[in-house]
Amino acid sequence: MPVRDLTRLWTILRRLTPLVLSFIRDRRRWLWFGAPLQRSPAFHERRAHAIVHQVATLGPTFVKLAQIFASRADLIPEPYLHALGTLTDRVPPVPWPTLRAALADAWQADPDTIVTALDPEPMAAGSLGQVHRARYEGRDVVVKVLRPGVEAIVDRDVRLSRKIVNAVYARWTHVHVLGFRVVLDEFDRHVREEMDFEREAMQCLRMRERFADEPRLRIPTVETALTRRTVLVLEFLEGTRIDRLDEQLARGVVRAETLTETLIETYARMMLRDGVFHADPHPGNLLVDRRGRLVLLDFGMVIDVPVATRKALLDTILSAIRRDAEGTVRGMYALGMVAPGTPPDTMRALVATLLDIAYSDTATIERARVVADRVLQELFNWPIILPGELVYFARTAALIEGVGARYDRHFNSIRVASPIMLRLRKELLAALLGDSGKREPLVTWAATLGALAGTAYTMVQRWWPGERPKEAAQVN
Repeated sequence: MPVRDLTRLWTILRRLTPLVLSFIRDRRRWLWFGAPLQRSPAFHERRAHAIVHQVATLGPTFVKLAQIFASRADLIPEPYLHALGTLTDRVPPVPWPTLRAALADAWQADPDTIVTALDPEPMAAGSLGQVHRARYEGRDVVVKVLRPGVEAIVDRDVRLSRKIVNAVYARWTHVHVLGFRVVLDEFDRHVREEMDFEREAMQCLRMRERFADEPRLRIPTVETALTRRTVLVLEFLEGTRIDRLDEQLARGVVRAETLTETLIETYARMMLRDGVFHADPHPGNLLVDRRGRLVLLDFGMVIDVPVATRKALLDTILSAIRRDAEGTVRGMYALGMVAPGTPPDTMRALVATLLDIAYSDTATIERARVVADRVLQELFNWPIILPGELVYFARTAALIEGVGARYDRHFNSIRVASPIMLRLRKELLAALLGDSGKREPLVTWAATLGALAGTAYTMVQRWWPGERPKEAAQVN
């Protein structure tokens, strides 16, 4: 291992090992023996903030990974899940002289001779790129520049992180360690694509073409003449983050039900019709404009899903719709969603619980509390992993459920999705099955999205605002 890699490995271990040991002490006071330590909710909050601080200090690779884990309620409990979500806004900007030099190098010209009114203050500073306002040929644009040197940093950090996780898994074959390794592998597969802005421009153009007939959705145009591998120039689209719409909702500019309907329909078409979907759906990438239209940004992570995977997912979903536990279990094994060595009887019991949750009537607070308790008690011991593209399906589902629950305490994804899926049934089934869409009615497709979208975190937040139950605070 090169000396510089050893130095970086030491930095990673120095910052993360104390936190890992702290979690181990939750179960064994003296690491190898002893009773579990009693941890208060305040302690978990402090440790969550410490994790965020250390991750932010470790740089862009770990910030980007943390953003992915922030949507994984199956791997990360509260309050850590919420704390990791704040990292979207915690990336320090690159100094303007450094970024301006990178821009000049990409364009092989003084940036001020290419665009005008280039603002040195960033609109957004992401883990991989930084965005600035400008004008080009009389049009308002945004200029996204890749962080200088970030490719080498990501390559090194992913390589070292894989060594660490593999070493842990070799000694502790726990399903959660396997889940972490799956996320890391998927991240490694796609993060290099995300750092290629010419590819992002192509995906943006591709998505604009697919949704050209959708008046409720806005996707920016690409200034292809200025786009390079490390620079992307897009039309500036103004809007409010999807998680900060309280004022617009109060004024009646936006309707919560219309917003969630648009989200469900858009992502259903991406995931199931096209097999090409926007796989980085955090609130910073989704805006709502003054006319209530959804604005979709950042196409660095666009995932292609093979037809075979979508068909396998469809078969599993249809079994779940029929409340066929055996068929659902077979489908989950076929999709690679079950940890190696898990007995089928265990999966049948877990699927029965999942189906019960998906079809439960949560119209009352009492019933919702019961369901949330069951999820929280069992979630972190389920031998379920999300391979490949399903990692990104889960992120999308969590976004939809989170937005719906944020603006409607009684949000029911099944009721919202039913009429949408009825309208789309021929379109979706024709794309997936190659027929006219008559094979199976999709009245209960809504239950599918509801089950995918229903995470323990959003359920608890919906019914216990400001309160964290004991089960949610425990670290497993």
